[in-house]
Amino acid sequence: MFSAIARIFRTPDLRRKIAFTLAIIALYRLGAHVPAPFVDFPNVQSCLRQSAGTEGLLSLVNLFSGGALLQLSIFALGVMPYITATIIVQLLRVVIPHFETLYKEGQSGQAKLTQYTRYLTIALALLQSTTLVTVARSGQLFGVTGVPECEQLLTNDVWWAQLLMIITMTAGTGLIMWFAELVTERGIGNGMSLLIFTSIAAAFPASMWAIWQSRGFEVFLLVLAVGIVVVALVVFVEQSQRRIPVQYAKRMVGRRTYGGTNTYIPIKVNMAGVVPVIFASSLLYIPALIAQFNQPQPGEEVPGWVQWIQAYLVTGDNALYMALYFLLIVGFTYFYVAITFNPVEVADNMKKYGGFIPGIRAGRPTAEYLDYVLTRITLPGSIYLGLIALLPLVALATVGANQNFPFGGASILIIVGVGLETVKQIDAQLQQRHYEGLLR
Repeated sequence: MFSAIARIFRTPDLRRKIAFTLAIIALYRLGAHVPAPFVDFPNVQSCLRQSAGTEGLLSLVNLFSGGALLQLSIFALGVMPYITATIIVQLLRVVIPHFETLYKEGQSGQAKLTQYTRYLTIALALLQSTTLVTVARSGQLFGVTGVPECEQLLTNDVWWAQLLMIITMTAGTGLIMWFAELVTERGIGNGMSLLIFTSIAAAFPASMWAIWQSRGFEVFLLVLAVGIVVVALVVFVEQSQRRIPVQYAKRMVGRRTYGGTNTYIPIKVNMAGVVPVIFASSLLYIPALIAQFNQPQPGEEVPGWVQWIQAYLVTGDNALYMALYFLLIVGFTYFYVAITFNPVEVADNMKKYGGFIPGIRAGRPTAEYLDYVLTRITLPGSIYLGLIALLPLVALATVGANQNFPFGGASILIIVGVGLETVKQIDAQLQQRHYEGLLR
């Protein structure tokens, strides 16, 4: 293992790529701590120490920004606008036939879809930065009442100052997109995935330190042991797949013989990744957002439905919230897998090139078989996603950790997934130059 790591740094091209990736990551983390114009940085830091964190979608956005959201930095929005834009463009392929046509055109069509994703990212960043500045100006960003510092987060709240903040945060999102593309082209791994990995990993030390300070060394060791077990289980499930054997018949094209090979279709247990968790968090945040905009005036009584939402759908330390969260994740997993994997299209492509599953006729029977296997394997995958996502909520209800509990939810799925993919890419780069890779 250590000799393989030494070979990485002895290979000039690989060493240069890793150094470039680390330099971009350092710039990204630096920007996460540079405050936007007209932000009262001491007041923001004071509110961060007094607040208990955020709930719902805002917690997820803060997690993906590496804590930059609550610091109102120039990179406050992080990668969340790009993630949302990518998911929207992917879903629009089902609704808009032109998008599906572009996707099937190959590299040129997918380049066009990437361009649409960039435009949509800037539009979403403009919308989200406007919302963030408005919430910060109202003094409700941290959820702390009665503290003067948290009601005066901006040094100047005139319209042109707010406009400059919005433009700065939107430009920060565009800069993050550029960073990610540079890493993808000249570095190691997928740039956007690595920036998300960096944002989440940056919150781990603070989360563990908070558990140590609030609950003591014994609970800290317990959380660490649970984290090691969870990481091992996540690695096992993320690597698990059902391999459906496929055989290709021999065919003559001119004087050449094609086909006659045996391969397989890999169907992962968790084909949906972290997207269902994001969908479920976003949907559960809507009732809390509606209740927040229906707060009564001072002296008036709080409506009953607002009290019910605040009691059961704002924090995740109750059974109803956990049950809804789990069921939404299971439902969204089936929905997203049905969109991203089309058995009819796969069966048609196999039939076109002379491929068949042993014992299954080509065409419609193959599509039905693939759909049957996909439905069965998605069930344990959706349950696994739901249980992993519930870990932070269980920690919130038991040991009192905040919702950014490090070993669970979207954070651990992204950390493990990106880590495995990056290690595989480094291993492939090593095998191009040496007979042995990083993994044996």
